[in-house]
Amino acid sequence: MIHSRKGAYCALIGASLLLSTSAMAGEITVWCWDPNFNGAIMQEAGARYAARHPETTIKVVDFAKGDVEQKLQTALASGTTQALPDIVLIEDYGAQKYLQSFPGAFAALSDKVDHAAFAPYKVKLMTVDGTVYGMPFDTGVAGMFYRKDYLEAAGFKPSDMESITWDRYVEIGKAVVEKTGKKMVAIDPNGADLIRIMMQSQGKWYVDDQDNLTITDNPALRASLEVEGKLINAGVVKTLSGWTEWAGSIGSGDVATVMSGVWITGTIKAQADQFGKWGVAPIPSFSADGKGHASNLGGSSWYVLDASAEKDEAIDFLNEIYGKDVDFYQKILTERGAVGSLLAARTGDAYSTADDFFGGEKVWQRFATWLAEVPPVNYGAFTTEIDTAVMAHLPDVLKGEPLDDVLKSIEAQAQGQIQ
Repeated sequence: MIHSRKGAYCALIGASLLLSTSAMAGEITVWCWDPNFNGAIMQEAGARYAARHPETTIKVVDFAKGDVEQKLQTALASGTTQALPDIVLIEDYGAQKYLQSFPGAFAALSDKVDHAAFAPYKVKLMTVDGTVYGMPFDTGVAGMFYRKDYLEAAGFKPSDMESITWDRYVEIGKAVVEKTGKKMVAIDPNGADLIRIMMQSQGKWYVDDQDNLTITDNPALRASLEVEGKLINAGVVKTLSGWTEWAGSIGSGDVATVMSGVWITGTIKAQADQFGKWGVAPIPSFSADGKGHASNLGGSSWYVLDASAEKDEAIDFLNEIYGKDVDFYQKILTERGAVGSLLAARTGDAYSTADDFFGGEKVWQRFATWLAEVPPVNYGAFTTEIDTAVMAHLPDVLKGEPLDDVLKSIEAQAQGQIQ
């Protein structure tokens, strides 16, 4: 479900931005998905770079997300590097699969980019054996969006939503259902989005830093399954299927909260009739000590192909704009709703601007603060495959089967899928 809105676009092969009239200009080709988000942002980056380097041409080619992944996989597997672009966008959850499966395919950027300037969790996702291969881009830093009108009707103030535990969240959800008839949250039982958010908030994933599968001995996964089971069994969840139904639950006003990455802000703000009715708070935590309220869902980064004839220029382009241009990040935030992972950008005016849709709350500043607190984890190369195993056994949790047995079943299925 993550960023499925981006994968729905038809291929716009050949769509490009010509940034120079020089016949001798070097051309940098970029593959990405979503012309209204990633594509438009890359074109803005290209325009900025061309203003300083008029000899350069940037060609942005937009495909559906699945097509980008398939074309990249096919070309790398066949060794036909001539068919590849100079720069490609890769979703963070899939980065390690490409980096580990095709060593040497992507340019090492450790000595070219100051990765210490970015959110640490983003850098970890693109690191193999101490070498960093990507340019961090947008973040999926997570938050809890909530309907202030529904919560007020159930007897809760905005302050009651701050720094709460998951147990408290379930209690509030029961009151909301009782007093308003609205469900607390929408969940697709076939999607692992909420499990991902809860696990990373605890600093854990399906694998450890050495890529060893950790399921039966994973307290974070156990706790996450317990909470999702509690939510569903408590009757506070609207169950649905797929991105369209999930996003539709926001527009229809069926749920009191939305637990997601910052990128969902645009979908929420598109509901003009809900102006002023939304607030934002940190995600719930598993402990009452005020920690564990930061996590992530989604996000992508840019990678330069090592075989690119324009490799050095491509790296310089990414480094100059995405690695250093703070004003660029202000512009893409205000125009595209993109929260970048360059930490220095958080101090810009765009981030401190009050948002009238959220009742004057400084929403972007809140997400920028949480960004630096997201625990780094190793997504490994098989997140999607393990997600499938986890969700296949969620019904066992709901039926009350012992979690030890459920985790053993998940691990057995996961091992079979990743071999």
